[in-house]
Amino acid sequence: MTDPFTPEEPGPASEAEAASDGSDGTAIKDRELEELRDKYLRLAAEYDNFRKRATRDREEARHRSQVDLVGGLLDALDDLARFAHLDPAVTDAKTVVDGAELVERKLLKSLAGHGLEVVDPLDQPFDPAQHEAVQTEPALSPEDDHMVGRVFQRGYTMNGRLLRPARVMVKQWREHASPNE
Repeated sequence: MTDPFTPEEPGPASEAEAASDGSDGTAIKDRELEELRDKYLRLAAEYDNFRKRATRDREEARHRSQVDLVGGLLDALDDLARFAHLDPAVTDAKTVVDGAELVERKLLKSLAGHGLEVVDPLDQPFDPAQHEAVQTEPALSPEDDHMVGRVFQRGYTMNGRLLRPARVMVKQWREHASPNE
């Protein structure tokens, strides 16, 4: 029985394997290294192509969305052009006002189709996330405390993201204050 703690000396068959391992082992390792290098280069090229394709796809999507947006605004732009070229000598004020309202409605309708929402909080509770208080006025009752009393400039959100807060006047209740203070 052999002692498991003493190394066996290689016999003639083991020496032949060791000799062939020296030259063939290096060749096999070189071949594996070359295969891994080739695999790495292909993967790097594939990733680079993916990155370029993703960038190109994003740019095309952005371009298509801009084309859709501008295309939706063309009718309102045509109305505005007709409205801008009216003869003031024969056009009454009501026609001018009606034309401006028509253009505004068309613009808002077109932009609403792209996710725009108007923030017009008159008589709603003041929300600092959606509104910007630029003035205060005394409230006539405690129920009107922190309610929007007047809108100076409407705000806008686009797909849930605030583009511009509504600029408002907020009512404040003061227990002993009169409305004229």
